[in-house]
Amino acid sequence: MTDHPITPPPVLVQQWVGLLPQGSMKAFTVAAQWGADQELEACCEWFVRDWTDIETANKLRAARRPKPPSLKEQALALINSNKPYLDDTAMDTIRRALEQLT
Repeated sequence: MTDHPITPPPVLVQQWVGLLPQGSMKAFTVAAQWGADQELEACCEWFVRDWTDIETANKLRAARRPKPPSLKEQALALINSNKPYLDDTAMDTIRRALEQLT
C-alpha cells in the first residue's frame, strides 16, 4: 500500500486491532471516524492555506462536527416539548441537570 496522508499511523492501527475482539463494529467505527476527521481537517487547512479563510474553515468544522447539546439544553428541550408525559429517561435527564445547580 502506498503511503497517503490519510493512511493511519501504525500505532493507531494497532489500537484498532486491539478493539476487534471486543467487537468489529467499534473498531470500524473508530477507524472511519478517524478517516473522516482527517479529511475534514485537510479541507479546513485548504481554506486557510489557499484562501486565508479561517472563518469559513471554522464554520465548516462546526457544521460537520457539531457538539452534542449540553445536559441543560437537553433538559430544556424536554421541558419545552409539551409532552403530557415524560418517561423515566427524560425525567433522569432533567433530574441530572437540576442536580448540577447545587
